[in-house]
Amino acid sequence: MPRRDDIKSILIIGAGPIIIGQACEFDYSGAQACKALKSDGYRVILVNSNPATIMTDPEMADATYIEPITPATVAKIIAAERPEALLPTMGGQTALNTALSLYNDGTLEKYGVEMIGARTESIEMAEDRELFRKAMQRIGLECARARTVNNYDDALEALDFVGLPAIIRPSFTLGGEGGGIAYNKAEFETIVANGLRLSPVSEVLIEESVLGWKEFEMEVVRDTADNCIIICSIENIDPMGVHTGDSMTVAPALTLTDKEYQALRDASLAVLREIGVDTGGSNVQFAVCPNSGRILVIEMNPRVSRSSALASKATGFPIAKIAAQLAVGYRLDELMNDITGVTPASFEPTIDYVVTKIPRFTFEKFSGADAILSTSMKSVGEAMAVGRSFEESLQKALRSMEIGLTGLNPVTPPLADATSGEDQLRGWLGELVPNRVLRIATALRSGLSIDEVHAVTGWDHWFLERIQAILDVENKLVADGLPDDETVLRFVKSMGFSDARLAELTQLEAADVRQRRTAAGVVPVYKRIDTCAAEFASDTAYMYSTYEIAAQPECEADPSDRAKIVILGGGPNRIGQGIEFDYCCVHACYALSDAGFETIMINCNPETVSTDYDTSDRLYFEPLTDEDVISIIRREAEKGDLRGVIVQLGGQTPLKIAAALEAEGIPILGTSPDAIDLAEDRERFQLLLKELDLLQPENGIAHSAEEARAIVQRIGLPVVIRPSYVLGGRAMEVVHQMADLERYMRDAVVVSGKNPVLIDRFLNNAVEVDVDALCDGSDVYIGGIMEHIEEAGIHSGDSACSLPPQHLSDEILHALKQQTRDLAFALKVVGLMNIQFAIRENKIYLLEVNPRGSRTVPFVAKTTGVPLAKIASRVMAGEKLASFNLTERNLPHVAVKEAVFPFARFPGVDVFLGPEMKSTGEVMGIDTDFGRAFAKSQLGAGTDLPLSGTVFISVKDEDKPAFIEICQSLVEDGFKILATGGTTAALQAAGVPATSINKVMQGRPHAVDAMLSGDIQLVFNTAKGAGAIKDSFSLRHTALTNKVPYYTTVSGSRAAAEAIRALRAGQLGVRTLQDYLADIG
Repeated sequence: MPRRDDIKSILIIGAGPIIIGQACEFDYSGAQACKALKSDGYRVILVNSNPATIMTDPEMADATYIEPITPATVAKIIAAERPEALLPTMGGQTALNTALSLYNDGTLEKYGVEMIGARTESIEMAEDRELFRKAMQRIGLECARARTVNNYDDALEALDFVGLPAIIRPSFTLGGEGGGIAYNKAEFETIVANGLRLSPVSEVLIEESVLGWKEFEMEVVRDTADNCIIICSIENIDPMGVHTGDSMTVAPALTLTDKEYQALRDASLAVLREIGVDTGGSNVQFAVCPNSGRILVIEMNPRVSRSSALASKATGFPIAKIAAQLAVGYRLDELMNDITGVTPASFEPTIDYVVTKIPRFTFEKFSGADAILSTSMKSVGEAMAVGRSFEESLQKALRSMEIGLTGLNPVTPPLADATSGEDQLRGWLGELVPNRVLRIATALRSGLSIDEVHAVTGWDHWFLERIQAILDVENKLVADGLPDDETVLRFVKSMGFSDARLAELTQLEAADVRQRRTAAGVVPVYKRIDTCAAEFASDTAYMYSTYEIAAQPECEADPSDRAKIVILGGGPNRIGQGIEFDYCCVHACYALSDAGFETIMINCNPETVSTDYDTSDRLYFEPLTDEDVISIIRREAEKGDLRGVIVQLGGQTPLKIAAALEAEGIPILGTSPDAIDLAEDRERFQLLLKELDLLQPENGIAHSAEEARAIVQRIGLPVVIRPSYVLGGRAMEVVHQMADLERYMRDAVVVSGKNPVLIDRFLNNAVEVDVDALCDGSDVYIGGIMEHIEEAGIHSGDSACSLPPQHLSDEILHALKQQTRDLAFALKVVGLMNIQFAIRENKIYLLEVNPRGSRTVPFVAKTTGVPLAKIASRVMAGEKLASFNLTERNLPHVAVKEAVFPFARFPGVDVFLGPEMKSTGEVMGIDTDFGRAFAKSQLGAGTDLPLSGTVFISVKDEDKPAFIEICQSLVEDGFKILATGGTTAALQAAGVPATSINKVMQGRPHAVDAMLSGDIQLVFNTAKGAGAIKDSFSLRHTALTNKVPYYTTVSGSRAAAEAIRALRAGQLGVRTLQDYLADIG
């Protein structure tokens, strides 16, 4: 069936902010869908609240709504735009749930909107656990023994039927949120209560345990003519019990017999047909009993998923693009495969290499979080690597993680004692922890046999044998040193060993290993990911490296003779370095291609738009280590004109290897690595500030605990303390008491001459400001000045901010611009620069300067309409700012960026914000005034502000005067005020009616009791010092678990009160980004 002409306009719902379980992969799928449908002549309407995505760029859709993704908001967009169709399968669980709500409340029927890509019945059958189980029974497939329950009493009855351990899976949640494994009744009660609360339909599935079974996924695509193809099979190396998003996986599946593979293939196609997903990509998950071969269907996603992104990058097959085209009527045989250019999309992909994905975790950001994995997803990103063998692929993936690994590095096992023998080692090995493969390798080194390790971990013998093969080579290298023989060295490199790992094993320097390797002629070759195992020639330069053992290895790189620029990506997503940096890299590709350069992208993140086959001219899916990057650049420089490398857009990742590239004589475009180092090096930077006569908070550098004490005594408490060279505020803390300083120096960091800590005077009640600017060496353009809503001391990535600023005088704004210009010229910035200032009592203090792309660049670009990253890339390539006709923008609207946090994933973690970054993503609210823009940002971040009810307030003494005005405003709006003793007295003295209630430590009934009884609708709580923060923990935790909005800063509370007033004044409207930008003077 050809393209549908009865549809003229299509609404695509995006996935919203980056959260655990729903990350950059939906920017990749949404961007592909927008491009495909727009190029086919459809009017594309997009709603997405995430400013950091490529898909919300104004040119991606005809009408872009950066609005909260709620049924009410999307209904307003439908009323305004009147689309004929709604595509809900590109925005993860958020889009599916929103589309279902719009169907159920009659909005779609009212406006005559057809859901395409997946029917409502199909979504409900796949997402509702009980309906899904019945559907599987109808086609003769088995699910785990289970019961669906909607209340706690039924759950207890289900437990008798299912038995312990039991797996709890909430319906309609994302990444297994709210689920888990219960080994005892107490755990069962906790997880079920949490699951019922988090499921939007208050439903959980209680399922028999299949812990230790093998887990597989099949990525399937179907068209309207019932043509079905398997894109890719994926095998989870971790057995059942770990969420597939947290599991190490390989593609294709490596331990299935052909008969088993065919059984899973047939089953997944049967599932697709029974559920009734008419068109597009779906993902079916299976558990296979390793002893009996019994196959269970675990679940099915009737949409493009995280696994779709992995399968797409693993095979080269653009699943999201094809799914969008199938949704508008095309058949698979009518569409061409873009990679080969000669085969139809109905040609099932084949791969002749091994892909390994390893998830990236950031448990260290959440003190008190249990670093144990379960069926609820906790990883924040992932890296993917490609090799000709599992060994090569695995070791490349490990060094792509950016957690200090060079391969299968040893970890310290528990010390065995005479009584416990190896039991302690087995217990340690049995824990479901991140990067468990390192423990497995250590256990094998410690003398446990493959059979013993298999018995404890459930990992398949085949994978354990491959790990043992790597260890055997390691042992030989330790014993014999680096081999001189070219063939042996080539074999060692073909096992995935990095030069750095070989150096560790042979007690050499990595540079010596590289010199000996290259002298012997042992260099990587590059192969193409072409969807067809080289059966057809591929014009698409999508490549990975490998070391072939053959004497004359074949390289498929075929560099061009064009002028070319290399862009280094940001590697795996993590807290502190997310999609914003990928956005900058993608813009660099687009801008430099427009300027006539060949663009070469190097990255290892399968979720992102930067690793799409059509973003850059040439894509290398490789680890971002100096060895891997230098090898690629050497190969590309053999032909054509390599102008240089861009390192300032991918966050800290490319900066770490910039010096190594420069040492190899590779030109770095834009700001020099030395200037970037100057901004990071505290001592050099202080000298520069003295020259420029700029203020900085009093500070010092401590190389020992004694020095730290002396500095604190000199500058006075409170102080901000942190290690040097960090991204995302890693291990930063505000210290109010000497006891906290002692604890920090003892527990948080290892301080040494090589690793000093930086201590700054903490500016109480200061307003923090972010400035993004462009510089070409002779001109500076100020892109945006953002005023933080949270006061200084909260990490800038976690603070909400407003553009334009709301409370800064013209005099201060003028001074900020002048200081920005002075710094840009002094640091010789070429490209982007971000500066953080703090303003206190009309004095401007400089907090830090980053002469590189920052996480606010996409937000500023969306708000002002100036594509900063694109212009920066062209400037780095030699153009001047004057050629872009940039003028200062007077904004008639206000945009608010708000951070989104994963606290619900980490029970027991305090939600209190500080200088260490904890947010995973962001949303944007945009409107004509601050109150409405802030209200939209809260709604987009999942915070539903109350319009009436009771506010509970407990604040530190110095904040009490500020809260008088805030409470007065709330009382005028009809709210009742409940407060702790001291706060109540301060409010009543100022004439604000308030009722007193006990703090938790004062005895019951207290504030938490009132919250649990539903008597409190909003919480304002500020505290300082580790003791006071700990004492008020239960308050914030209860607010989080009961979905009561809470604010932990004065300015956040003030903004919430303004937003409530705006919401009470009338409904929030919707407007396209294109319209907002058209109004800018």
